[in-house]
Amino acid sequence: MYFVLFYVLACLSTCHCLSEKDEKNENYCGLLKQLLEFSPVSFEINKRGFHREVITTVELNPDVFSGLRVLLVHRWPRGVYLDPYQLASLSGQTDWQILLDSAIDLEVPAHKTSGFVSYVYPTPDEPTSRLLKVTIPIHGRYHEPSFDGKQFTSVDIEPPELLLRAEKCVQLNNVEPHTVVHAPCAPDSSSTCSWVKLQHQQEQGPVGLQFPVGGGSLVMPVCGGTLLVTMICCAALSKYMWQHRIT
Repeated sequence: MYFVLFYVLACLSTCHCLSEKDEKNENYCGLLKQLLEFSPVSFEINKRGFHREVITTVELNPDVFSGLRVLLVHRWPRGVYLDPYQLASLSGQTDWQILLDSAIDLEVPAHKTSGFVSYVYPTPDEPTSRLLKVTIPIHGRYHEPSFDGKQFTSVDIEPPELLLRAEKCVQLNNVEPHTVVHAPCAPDSSSTCSWVKLQHQQEQGPVGLQFPVGGGSLVMPVCGGTLLVTMICCAALSKYMWQHRIT
């Protein structure tokens, strides 16, 4: 009899704890859903030439709560690259961290490389800050010479995807029209977490960058001229060394 009574009390206690846990989870998920409706993203590119700056600003809901994580996912085309050494040198001067999905070769021209993805984890300047601003330096790659007379080529930079996650919201349900995706939890972690990807959070489309390209018709004259100048310099240097008995 006592055993049956103890078992019933244990079950009731467990159900009560689960109910409280579900209620708290629903509260945190409710706050996250509110943030999904008020998180506009602005996107712009500064500077000219081969060296630019991509500036992204995220405006959060004023009722931002502790435990919210923000992730910006940039899908870069093959016409640009990020310099890992430059990013490492800026790590102590910025309030964001970045993770690249692949190694980057700084010397490869655009037509011999592929696009890549970067995950940017911004942090607010203050615990209650509404604005998150991230400035990422990007660089244009050299492109194939043009044989049709074009002097510039265009590279389209897409706005970043905005992902949100609440550490205490363990079950993400009914977030339509947004979707749940998996992405790295942190820049120094190999594990993935569930994030809510905002849909239609901005009307801004891609920004086109113009980079100069060489003329294909000048390839042979340039190569021939370079070879000729190299041979003349070698001959002059050899003559000078012979006259002055330099060994």
